[in-house]
Amino acid sequence: MRTILLILCFFIPSTLAWSNESKEAEGPVIEYIEFTPKFTVNLAESRKYLMINVQILAEGAETVARIKKHMPALRHELIMLFTGRPADQVQTMEQREALRQETIETLHKTLDKLENSDGFRDVFFTEFLIN
Repeated sequence: MRTILLILCFFIPSTLAWSNESKEAEGPVIEYIEFTPKFTVNLAESRKYLMINVQILAEGAETVARIKKHMPALRHELIMLFTGRPADQVQTMEQREALRQETIETLHKTLDKLENSDGFRDVFFTEFLIN
């Protein structure tokens, strides 16, 4: 009985240490943050609008918290970026990719101005509708 207790006393702490090491080795948390509600903005032509769903890829809990903290400022900058564009400038895949790159630049600049953009990785358009 004493031998079993000694074995358990040895293996339980080493098992816990091993599980903690594996969690640390997994790396930082990656999270997608969705802007809600979706963006609906007027285009340059009358009666035309763009509805777009934007998600940010962020790395690390601190980055996620920082992005959520500054969501109103980020949202404002994106509304200014998307509004008033001619519909023919967001039709092709290349044009949409160019807009995505502009969105990334805008978010980087805004986050750097407010605090920093460390951990901000990418932007995805998960819905894109011109009507």
